[in-house]
Amino acid sequence: MNHLSQFVIALIASASILTIILATDLGRRRVTNMRMLRSVLAVAVIIAIFVDSFPTSGNAPSFQLIGVGVGVICGLVAGALLPAHRGGDGQIYTIGGFGYALVWIVLSSARVLFAYGAEHWFAEGLVRFSIENELSGPDVYSNAFVFMSLAMVLTRTAVLVAKRRRIRLSPAEPAGKEEQPAAV
Repeated sequence: MNHLSQFVIALIASASILTIILATDLGRRRVTNMRMLRSVLAVAVIIAIFVDSFPTSGNAPSFQLIGVGVGVICGLVAGALLPAHRGGDGQIYTIGGFGYALVWIVLSSARVLFAYGAEHWFAEGLVRFSIENELSGPDVYSNAFVFMSLAMVLTRTAVLVAKRRRIRLSPAEPAGKEEQPAAV
């Protein structure tokens, strides 16, 4: 995919991941293994298509790890905005709302905007930054963003697995019984 610009790569990768995440998580959705696996597989395909090299010189590995760290933090935020509960049928559901969608939309847009800016607005400054910080070219940046996406999706998936496990292990409410506030 060397013939595509960093902007086009970021646009395709971000739009693909965003579409799959929002399609599988918005609204009331049952938590299934396939639902969680679908988004992880999507990011794995994006990595296979768009990560051509893994720069290891200078500070490139550290910079890419920063992308992973930011992805983990963002995945925790997204996971916190995806409440889970046991439905009346005994199945476990999440409800993805506006806040959840906004986190994904803002981060996806930021990746695309950065890639556009790197080509059109601040290319010279980015080259200078890369030289000063021993970062070896545009692959470092695109990899950091792709790894950030992977970490975000994996963390969101881990949060869903933990929520599902916690709810499965908690006693189910008897049918027809409404929750009562705790006595003080």
